[in-house]
Amino acid sequence: MGFFDRFRSRADVAPLPSLEALLEARGLSADLPGLAALIPGFEAHRKAEEREAWADAVAELCGKGLPLPEPWIDAQDHVRPELVPAWVAEREDRWSRGFIDGLSQRIRVQDTVMPAAWPKLWDQSADDVLEVALDHLRHRSEGSFERLPSGAYRSPWRDGFDAARLLLPEVWSGLFKDQHPFLAIPSADTLLAVPQILLPKLMDEVGRSLQSGAKPLQLAVIERVGDQLMTARLQEPHPMSSPQRELKHMDLIEALRHQEEDLDPALGRPAIVSMVKTGQGKPLTMALWSEGAPVLLPETDLIAFSARNGEPLGIFARQTLPRIHEIKGEPVAIWGPRRVRYEGFPNAEQLSRLERFATAEQMRSLQAPAAARPAAPPRAQAPAPSVSPLATQPTPNLPRHLQGAGLGVQDKD
Repeated sequence: MGFFDRFRSRADVAPLPSLEALLEARGLSADLPGLAALIPGFEAHRKAEEREAWADAVAELCGKGLPLPEPWIDAQDHVRPELVPAWVAEREDRWSRGFIDGLSQRIRVQDTVMPAAWPKLWDQSADDVLEVALDHLRHRSEGSFERLPSGAYRSPWRDGFDAARLLLPEVWSGLFKDQHPFLAIPSADTLLAVPQILLPKLMDEVGRSLQSGAKPLQLAVIERVGDQLMTARLQEPHPMSSPQRELKHMDLIEALRHQEEDLDPALGRPAIVSMVKTGQGKPLTMALWSEGAPVLLPETDLIAFSARNGEPLGIFARQTLPRIHEIKGEPVAIWGPRRVRYEGFPNAEQLSRLERFATAEQMRSLQAPAAARPAAPPRAQAPAPSVSPLATQPTPNLPRHLQGAGLGVQDKD
């Protein structure tokens, strides 16, 4: 009886679904560009659920307007890892994985960033594809770092993947034996490293990269603590805490500037964001809330309010905004830094509940140098005159390439 039971069970097994039937069920054609080369991989699956998942991956790509990949046997020689700001990874919606705060790693296949569905069509896990990509980069990482006149060390490859070599500690970890290393990746073509004693020089080099016009990747410097990498958390009274905070603010403002491009104008006005400094040289982010339309407010240190006619009303600490309980904000559905939409505008009594940072007159004085600047100033221009209590002149500890309250100002150009 056991023999006949096995025979009957085989007869009851349903035939595997064909690719044509699966595609038709998803409203797709069987003659999609690049599909024919992938069919052997589909037919290798001997379980119906695996074929369903394979077809779902095809449908996902088509639904997003993304191409099908080459077969894995051809594509595997061209995979490379890359690092991008976390907001870029979120905005472009390809496969990515968080690396450290503010940075994500993803995979490039020649000129294309790998979609999440490609490994499914290759019958590979994303981890396996990433490991192959790292191996390829490792094999292309021979050579020594060059020592710059400042004392900082710079990667020699300049192949577009220098920053990605941050993922390969063996490439840079031996530069400073028994010394605490700091690193920076201001652009995809640049990986910088210094021992702790030369941290000011590292920030100088970040400033030079910014002035060179290279597309910024991350300006804030990174440190290695034990076996862990992290954005350097330089706390006061560390002499470089203010420059590092300024670099972080510039990274934020860059993300906000790009985010504006994807915001629905019908929601309201994106708040203009800039930086100011306290009398002690501490850089703070400031958003401008103007009366007359709903505002899309990011999370900044300060809020500057202006009346409908442009008259300054003062600058206040953003963290005290909940004291105006009559005005409720709604989170904006958008990638990247968080924004909240506010309708209405605070009256004088409501503003008086907030912690004031600068009076209306001081705010007017602060805005005056900005109004006098050319329409499209370079990002790293001379500092504006100081205004009490918002002293905008550079502090002694600020590297000269990063000096100026105008650094990182979010302009329309």
